[in-house]
Amino acid sequence: MEQFQEIVSLIDGWVWGVPMLVLLLGSHIYLTIRTGFIQRKLPTAIKLSVTKDPDAPGDISQFGALCTALSATIGTGNIVGVGTAILAGGPGAVFWMWITGVFGIATKYSETFAAVKYRVKDHSGNMLGGAMYAWSRAFQRKDGSVPWWALLGAGAFALFAAIASFGIGSAVQSNALTGVIVRSAPGIPTWAIGLAVVILVSIVIFGGVKVISRVCEKLVPFMAIAYIWGCVVILGMNWENVWPALCMIVQNAFTPDAAFGGALGITLAKAMQFGCARGLFSNESGLGSAPIVASAAATRNPARQALVSMTGTFWDTVIICLLTGLVLVSTMIGSPELMQDVLAGNLSAGSDLTYEAFGMIPYVGTPILVLGMMLFSYSTILGWSYYGNRCITYLFGKRAIRPYQVVYVLVAFLGAIGVGGVVWDISDITNALMAVPNIIVVLLLSGMIARETKHYVYERNLDEKDDAPIPVLESK
Repeated sequence: MEQFQEIVSLIDGWVWGVPMLVLLLGSHIYLTIRTGFIQRKLPTAIKLSVTKDPDAPGDISQFGALCTALSATIGTGNIVGVGTAILAGGPGAVFWMWITGVFGIATKYSETFAAVKYRVKDHSGNMLGGAMYAWSRAFQRKDGSVPWWALLGAGAFALFAAIASFGIGSAVQSNALTGVIVRSAPGIPTWAIGLAVVILVSIVIFGGVKVISRVCEKLVPFMAIAYIWGCVVILGMNWENVWPALCMIVQNAFTPDAAFGGALGITLAKAMQFGCARGLFSNESGLGSAPIVASAAATRNPARQALVSMTGTFWDTVIICLLTGLVLVSTMIGSPELMQDVLAGNLSAGSDLTYEAFGMIPYVGTPILVLGMMLFSYSTILGWSYYGNRCITYLFGKRAIRPYQVVYVLVAFLGAIGVGGVVWDISDITNALMAVPNIIVVLLLSGMIARETKHYVYERNLDEKDDAPIPVLESK
């Protein structure tokens, strides 16, 4: 098992090497420029996210689509993932996570625009979309045929996303959830937690996207506000270390040999690698996952839902991950014994660091962590079940939905009873594999996205309805 974990870790390091970092950050920056720095439209986007568009075609509300996407993105990456990034890449990794989020807003906008632009309907009238449909429709010939390379891009994305859903969406989340519960209440057997996860997840996901959306609309705002409030309380109690923590995060982003980063042998490449990898794991910008559910939203044109979707990256990484990073680093600065444990290698897992850091804060620290982990993990399992569902449907048709759902909850149970840290590395690898075809198609369509963004957003035509017919997909 140790040898297998070493091999997976080596593959993870190779996949998340310089080429992937260049592709990811380069795309974020390029799409920021092509969209006219769409990040400056965040106030408009936030307003749209709570505005109903009842006459527009779609299965769920814009807010429902955003909450479902946030349910999948706000998960262990925001808590445990930040701790993992700090241990592997030093405090500077938090900076690179944040940068990935800031520039990733443009990528989230662009990939959602493409997904909504090229969405289709099934014979029941349900909306379907994502990178696989962007590939298969955007490059369709006049005779209706699709080039082999476009079909390859579509199939590769759907396959990698379906596989990734078992890791990032199911096993990782249930494993992290079990870890924090067992640590807080050691007497509870892992199988009981796994069984509870299976029951709670099954009740929701077998009801389809509308049921998932309704649950997420209630759950996501509560859990996000509660966790943000908790982090602010902790930072208020630890206020004298907040500025030094912020300085350490920025300094270590460019000079990792400073502070304890050097003691751990961390380099600039490692800080960037793990910061960007965990940033993508957290906000999923460029991954192509959120556009799958955004395609089901009731929206009158692609730009409106693209603006709504990009707020997810803002809330997820620019706000929540930064707050978590500040809590962890400021607590380490104020707790010499915790810092010593990190330097000595006694804390080698992100979950251990996160638990110890939050536990240092009297009264509120541990309850905030436990509640946050439980809600975040559960909601992520729900959101990713829909992503995998849509990808499996694209590959194998509706008949494959039920078997997929059964396997999905089974993997959640297996994750709860003992999948180790190797799952994090596997999730990183599958994230990269599904990101590549998604980023490529978005870059190929960036000209169209820039042109229509100018029309809808900058020429103030956001209320205009896109009258292009939505094709009905042939049933499988």
